[in-house]
Amino acid sequence: MRRGLIRSLLLASIAVPVVVHGGSDPNSPAMPRVLQRFLALDSAQATAYRALRHLDARNERMDKTAWMDVWTEADVNGGFKYTVVAEGGSGFIRSKVFRASLEKEREMYAAGDPSRSALTTDNYIFEDGGTALNGLSALTVTPRRKDVLLVDGSIFLNPQDGELMRIEGRLAKAPSFWVPRVEIERSFQRIAGARMPVATRAVANIRMAGRATFEMTYEYESVNGRQVGTPEPRFARADPPPQSR
Repeated sequence: MRRGLIRSLLLASIAVPVVVHGGSDPNSPAMPRVLQRFLALDSAQATAYRALRHLDARNERMDKTAWMDVWTEADVNGGFKYTVVAEGGSGFIRSKVFRASLEKEREMYAAGDPSRSALTTDNYIFEDGGTALNGLSALTVTPRRKDVLLVDGSIFLNPQDGELMRIEGRLAKAPSFWVPRVEIERSFQRIAGARMPVATRAVANIRMAGRATFEMTYEYESVNGRQVGTPEPRFARADPPPQSR
């Protein structure tokens, strides 16, 4: 059961699709106009960034909570690195969810092939979902296959330019018998010309253990060599951090 919980939270936190490339003609008249704009956008990701992340997780039934502040940085040559600057709460969550998530992200960054989880017409069927309450254009996204890296739900776009603002739904395939459903929500912003995640929330329903939640926010210091902020950890150091990895 623990392995299923860990796997579900890792996938939800780092594998939500964020890129667009190929798959269909964005000028097809059969597509909603906002989808055409979305597919035609430059979906370039950051080639380098440094960000302070805040991680929180809790399971109310088991009365377990944990938090962590961690500097993360990546570039195409040096790969992905992280340094924990403050942490507290459940040692199990910090080790088996937070650090495992960061290690998994390092592996995925090194692999460098996002096509399996990309928001493309190869992976998804897109349908007009109308206008959301906040004025964004909604599109339902239906995965073309059952895959733990795909999301069955909706994306929300800026109606003027088709920019991706948020994706929400459930993982298209259950991570395990013990974790039959994982709901995710992820928000994005353009920062220094790159589409960057700014917040992730995952809720896993676990057999016999109830609901577990995972939240991660990002504050960027630099993107593509450009300073964009001066983030600081929220908490004073609680436990001795490990060395940078």
